[in-house]
Parts: sequence; C-alpha cells; structure tokens
Amino acid sequence: MKLNEFVKLAIAVVMSELAGVVGSIFTISAIPTWYAALIKPALNPPGWVFGPVWTILYLLMGIAAFLVWKKGSRQREVKIAFLLFGVQLVLNALWSIVFFGLHNPFLALVNIILLWLAIAGTMIAFFKISRPAFYLLLPYILWVSFAAYLNLAIVILN
Repeated sequence: MKLNEFVKLAIAVVMSELAGVVGSIFTISAIPTWYAALIKPALNPPGWVFGPVWTILYLLMGIAAFLVWKKGSRQREVKIAFLLFGVQLVLNALWSIVFFGLHNPFLALVNIILLWLAIAGTMIAFFKISRPAFYLLLPYILWVSFAAYLNLAIVILN
C-alpha cells in the first residue's frame, strides 16, 4: 500500500470512529442512570457487547469509505456516495444524542429509521463503485436493524 493510500485509509477510519466517539459522549453518563431504569426487551444484549461491536462496525465503515475513495474523489458517483456516507454518519451520531442525551426513545426511533434508509442508500451507491465496500457495510445495516428493533421495543415497553 502506498503512503498516500495509507493516509486515506487512516482518515476514513478515524472519521468513522469519530462518529462513535461523539455518540459515546452522550451515552456513557446515561447508561448507569436513565438507561438502567428503562424496561428492555428480552433480546437486549449485555452492555459490554455494544462497545466492541460498534468499534468494529466503524472500522468496517472506514475501510468501505476508503475503497470508494480509492476510485477517485472527482467522479460524480463517488461524490454522491460520500454525501450519503456523511449523512448516515451524522444520523448515526445523532441517534446517541437523541436517545441517550435527550432521553427520547421515540425521536430516536424516527432517527434510526432515517439512519437505516441512509445506510441503504450508501450501500447502493457503494455497490456501483466497489462491491467489497458494499459487503463491508452489510454487518452495519444488520446491526442497525437489530438496534431499531431494540429501540422500538423500548418505546413500546416504556
């Protein structure tokens, strides 16, 4: 890998992981207090699962973005793909702010539906540019689908 490509990979991964860092700022303080008091669905995983899963998903997202970036940032398709990628990153970070920061599971449910749609759009755009980039996002959309179920269940149960 050339130095230029390594720098692009590092930037793509760091930008993706930053979405998680932003979200965690609002999440950490709410977990032992507000979140602990919520009634959760039977399939709710233990708390320790979320950190490693999200870290891996952000890594995969960064690698996927890098694979698209390698194809050239001046192409219209790549610009659209990056716009969609950016939108889903913002929605991703916003979910934690809304759910944990604002303590609003219903508005977070609306957010996660929009996030899912943005991920799907990103995947379609990535598929046209790099099939491996598309496949790297599959675990992400599956996990967000599961997170949407958890979010909906929390809305219903609380």
